[in-house]
Amino acid sequence: MLEVTPIKAFNDNYLWLFRQPESRDCGIVDPGDAEPVLRHLQDNGLNLAVILITHHHADHTGGIQRLIQDYDVPVYGPASANIPAVTHTLSEGDSIEVLGESFRVYEIPGHTLDHIAYYADSTEDEPVLFCGDTLFAAGCGRVFEGTHSMMHASLQKLAELAPASKVYCAHEYTLANLAFAKAVSPDNATLADRIRREQTKRDQDIPTVPTSIGVELSTNPFLRCSEEEIVAAASRQIGRMIKEPVEVFAAIRGWKDTF
Repeated sequence: MLEVTPIKAFNDNYLWLFRQPESRDCGIVDPGDAEPVLRHLQDNGLNLAVILITHHHADHTGGIQRLIQDYDVPVYGPASANIPAVTHTLSEGDSIEVLGESFRVYEIPGHTLDHIAYYADSTEDEPVLFCGDTLFAAGCGRVFEGTHSMMHASLQKLAELAPASKVYCAHEYTLANLAFAKAVSPDNATLADRIRREQTKRDQDIPTVPTSIGVELSTNPFLRCSEEEIVAAASRQIGRMIKEPVEVFAAIRGWKDTF
């Protein structure tokens, strides 16, 4: 089972360090800033062996060049002119073997056109998903380069993964996302319980991620666009009845953009 550790960066980013138990070799996902990674490696006697990239935004790629100055390691990521440091390009259906773990690659465009995710399910108890800025705890990323249809399809692809899958997203946005989810689903008792749990964590400066696919399916409005409660809220928001899940997604994503 992989050990996954958050390294905080910037205001709210998590850079995910992963390794096999007892191993000094590790990987890092989306190192937007090299300095906290280098400090963590030095403080814990670890050796960087691989870098995984989900998409081209600077807060996910800005530390690559500094890291590869000190560590001559492969850099896996999407084929993108915006990430010239990638040495091994990946696309839908690819599998990679790194640090004794096999990761399947999913293309999940919407937030950016080049966005990919990495999924390791060698253990049924806790499969690991590194999904960058596509799926967040109780939310999803903004649609910057793709379309709402793309983003909805990408989220549905992730929603089909095992409910036990641990979702390692890249930002601590959970409380803000939950506030919006409550506006969409004010009577959802499961959501109310989650808000209390996550607030307690943040009061103690504990990360609210990873979350899980199962938790997201019950409380994340962006994964519930076919459910009557979400359809009704989206219809009220735009002032007309809509039913198609993609239309519902577009309505609530637009609502969240100005929430």
